[in-house]
Amino acid sequence: MVTFATKGSQMWLQVAVNRRPQPLLDAIQRSGAIGPHSLIIWNSPLEKENLREYRDLRALRKAGIAPSSLSTPLQRFWPARGPVWDAIGITSEGHPVFVEAKAHIAEAASPGTKASAKSKELIEKSLAAARRLYAPKATAVWSNVFYQYANRLAHHYFLTKLNGIHSSLVFLYFLNARDTSVPVCEEEWRGAIRLIHAALGLTSDLKQRRVFDAFLDVRLLENGIPSN
Repeated sequence: MVTFATKGSQMWLQVAVNRRPQPLLDAIQRSGAIGPHSLIIWNSPLEKENLREYRDLRALRKAGIAPSSLSTPLQRFWPARGPVWDAIGITSEGHPVFVEAKAHIAEAASPGTKASAKSKELIEKSLAAARRLYAPKATAVWSNVFYQYANRLAHHYFLTKLNGIHSSLVFLYFLNARDTSVPVCEEEWRGAIRLIHAALGLTSDLKQRRVFDAFLDVRLLENGIPSN
């Protein structure tokens, strides 16, 4: 028997992907990440795969990307055991979609990397390269504050800039999640996003880089919560 998470962004995303995909699709369409008539086939986290999430080369394969097709191999850009993606899908046009989800603001305040010295050297080199694209005037150290946000941007840079893949990165923010201590509305999330962007030296809007913010009210998902 598959056991869903019991709270937070992990639970809501599992429910959305497996039980209520239409509100999730609507939210991603509204963000601009896909067109109004595009669909998404989700490849993780799937109920039939015990809700498994993926990282590294397995994540690429789930997104329909053959590692052998990359002009810049992943291992040259990032050490093993990189980001675990909350959800991975492929659009009806064949384009990858990577999702990072949050249900409360404290989740966004991730600590810096705890990688070994050797791994950290490669991570910081790659983060700096991504920063030069997304925030050319920034001086912030991306391996410290909001590191999780920064490393997702770095992997998007790896796909889109270094390998020319038409991929979308979606930061998905759940609204009104009463299972968290402080339910968050869209206005509050937008304030938190502005803070993250300011701290990392980013512009307010990254859509031209195919980075999107999507907002999904959990009240549209509540009747899909399974009884574990």
